[in-house]
Amino acid sequence: MSSDPRHAPSRPRRVNSRDANGGGPSRERRATPPVDPADVARLLEPVITAAGMDLEEVRVRPAGRRRLLRLVVDADGGVGLDQIAEVSRDVSARLDASDVMGDVPYTLEVSSPGIDRPLTEPRHWRRAQGRLVSVSLTAPDDNAAPAPAASARPAPTLRGRVLVADEAGVTLELDGDRAEFDYDELGPGQVQVEFGRVAEDTVGDGDSQAANRAQSGNGGSQDGH
Repeated sequence: MSSDPRHAPSRPRRVNSRDANGGGPSRERRATPPVDPADVARLLEPVITAAGMDLEEVRVRPAGRRRLLRLVVDADGGVGLDQIAEVSRDVSARLDASDVMGDVPYTLEVSSPGIDRPLTEPRHWRRAQGRLVSVSLTAPDDNAAPAPAASARPAPTLRGRVLVADEAGVTLELDGDRAEFDYDELGPGQVQVEFGRVAEDTVGDGDSQAANRAQSGNGGSQDGH
């Protein structure tokens, strides 16, 4: 990859053919095979891990005549402008050396997770330490006989602050008391917006977007192929 992080957009090769009567070029377009996000993740995860980050999400969707490849990365302590810019270059180089995205031009976007990302992994809870969260309790016993529909009640929802989180479970502060939970006792957690932290969260999201703009000069994205 050259020192300029932007790639000149390429165009798929046009194949002209004549119909059976010797007429003009056929308008038939070849079907383009879809891109499997799992294949993209397998290719890029070593690159992102080497940068000290976790690959949290891969999304591929059509965007006009191009594809949009969106990656969400995270790390302990969060990721900043310089980190996203650097890993974007590394990811782009790896994609350039592979055919995982096919022949269709694509746009690459790399960002950090927003506050609405559900807490589903131990690392998510660990990175939410000190934050106020809401979380539903799961069923106490999966082997128990199901309750009658009339008596079924929604799982209780807890609201507390994450004090400690490790690979085994999480400790929450609930109304001034400490309560420990195994992860299998909890559903996905959700970080709550606190007015005193709104500015901090906004700055963090702005850093990620600015990193993409500074990296590519293309509205927070890179052009591939």
